[in-house]
Amino acid sequence: MHTTVLLDETVDALVAMSSGSASPIFIDGTFGRGGHSRALLARMPANARLIAFDRDAAAIDSARSIDDVRFEIIHAPFSELASQLAQRGVAGVDGAMFDLGVSSPQLDEAERGFSFMRDGPLDMRMDTSRGETASEWLARIDVTTLTEVIKDYGEERFARSIAQAISAACRARPSGRIERTGDLADVVTKAVRTRERGQHPATRTFQAIRIAINAELDELHTVLAQVGRLMNPGARLAVISFHSLEDRAVKQYMANTCNPARAMDPALKRLPILAAHLPTSDFRLVGKSIVASDVEIAANPRARSARLRVMERNR
Repeated sequence: MHTTVLLDETVDALVAMSSGSASPIFIDGTFGRGGHSRALLARMPANARLIAFDRDAAAIDSARSIDDVRFEIIHAPFSELASQLAQRGVAGVDGAMFDLGVSSPQLDEAERGFSFMRDGPLDMRMDTSRGETASEWLARIDVTTLTEVIKDYGEERFARSIAQAISAACRARPSGRIERTGDLADVVTKAVRTRERGQHPATRTFQAIRIAINAELDELHTVLAQVGRLMNPGARLAVISFHSLEDRAVKQYMANTCNPARAMDPALKRLPILAAHLPTSDFRLVGKSIVASDVEIAANPRARSARLRVMERNR
């Protein structure tokens, strides 16, 4: 079962403000199993509309259980947000939420290949209808590129050793591929010399490969560049991230959007510019980032790394 993280905090953030739209439109960019969508449907006005996105076919199947004329599900990555809304004649939205990363069902279903805890096919695709599997990708990627992926996306200090071990393991197999999650976990475990207590040696590598296979950071940067332009005055954007790379991207985007002077050319910052001449913003940050309570973490340990950030367009 999937337990939605920071459920009340996220929905509260979206419904707390009113954009003044006659028929408000909300976006759930990561439907998953619909926890946030169902809670928002229960609280949004009768004349509002909720458009949800997901690239996982299992999530689309789950969405079919929602019998509400105000709800629509789109089988597409959230990077297609602007184009999909344009096709539906939607020029602006009154609230948007994104729950980044993988869902519990994706991690818990061995056949999806996301987790080293359950042996299964080495797939890792969020959308199983398109793209390379992790097994196919590892079979063709060179050691240098794989090292960079594991280092940058997994923040793994043994990235080079792991990449070399994975490459050697692929070459040693008749198929040229590592086919199972358990086999990949074993290869990584042997290549990692030490690891902090409580973390499996393959944790960072699996995270890195998953991010690369699904282009998760590229998808995130793409949708962030779109969503601000779509927000009506009074609209809010709520984003939940689960690891430092996601959260850093969201934090920088919101900070730069709400304070454009941060993104100025460093050379300009050294000039005696009047405050009145500095660039201004139509957006503001809403409070500080929010983390799960001790009670929520005790009930759902996966919530311990979640962080919610909220931004509002105020004019």
